[in-house]
Amino acid sequence: MHHLRLLSPSFTIQNPRLCPSHSLSSLHSSTAISFTPQSPLLLSSTVHFRGKRSLLCRQSDYFQQQSFTPPRQPPNDSSYGGALQPRVFVGHSIYKGKAALTVEPKAPEFTPLDSGAFKVSKEGFVLLQFAPAAGVRQYDWNRKQVFSLSVTEIGNLISLGARDSCEFFHDPFKGRRCEEGKVRKVLKVEPLPDGSGRFFNLSVQNKLLNVDESIYIPITRAEYAVLISAFNFIVPYLLGWHAFANSIKPEDTGRGNSANPRSGDFEWSR
Repeated sequence: MHHLRLLSPSFTIQNPRLCPSHSLSSLHSSTAISFTPQSPLLLSSTVHFRGKRSLLCRQSDYFQQQSFTPPRQPPNDSSYGGALQPRVFVGHSIYKGKAALTVEPKAPEFTPLDSGAFKVSKEGFVLLQFAPAAGVRQYDWNRKQVFSLSVTEIGNLISLGARDSCEFFHDPFKGRRCEEGKVRKVLKVEPLPDGSGRFFNLSVQNKLLNVDESIYIPITRAEYAVLISAFNFIVPYLLGWHAFANSIKPEDTGRGNSANPRSGDFEWSR
């Protein structure tokens, strides 16, 4: 089991879902993260530009404020020790004077095949939750706004240069003639003027709920480095590659990836 623990002598951060209004004794963060090699997690896709970047995404994160249904996972086998693994929920939070940001990975979903194998049906993602300040060191999580980072968008953040910026646009109703444009979300990530970190700004226009809000939070260079390290670690899990690696057995090495109908069409076998 791998452990990632960030400690602050002042306090321990609690899950914002369990505490709708935080009262903190420090603006620094403390988070304990625990992953097992079998933890199923995934991400999405990325587009590269010089300088400023922009990515259009159609994923439906409008409904992410609702409760999440547990994704389907491949069954445990001998590679998992033959026993059911407990579900683990993790997250990392950053608290500042005007807002708080919580980052949580969400697992991929798998679909069973007729052969008995499993195939990734939906990649995982990283959920960003922005909560405005409700007072001194207190945050109103009932007014939070969410933004789901796909694997590609995570790749954009990982590859940003020191002076680069990027912008992501989400319209969950894109392609629906009657509803398109009713919910618009724009996440901007820009360097701070003094080069000490990044600036995260989430703007949300929701005509369905009559919401027009912008939440911004500065992220120090150290805090951003922690996020990037976590992103680099979790991307293969969001893609579901850990499940494939755990399913490899010595007797299966000559069969290839059976979930892919073209798995036998190897370049070197021609």
